[in-house]
Amino acid sequence: MTKPHIHATHPALIARLKRADGHLRAVIGMIEAGKPCLEIAQQLQAVEKAVVNAKRTLIHDHMDHCLDTDHSPEDRAELKTIARYL
Repeated sequence: MTKPHIHATHPALIARLKRADGHLRAVIGMIEAGKPCLEIAQQLQAVEKAVVNAKRTLIHDHMDHCLDTDHSPEDRAELKTIARYL
């Protein structure tokens, strides 16, 4: 079993994902209530963006804290840039 892997940014990331979870539940309610598809699609876009940004934050945090410290700041910046395409 591995030890807990917690970074200082994780509480904020958890809060962000909990907000996205609540937003997604609201979207489900919108669908169940028969709200217009345009409104639902707009809200789904917001949920999707929130999750993608959370993933990017997690990956960047991992790069900053978990990769070999022998890498230069420029190397880490390049890795962060390419991570956008994940």
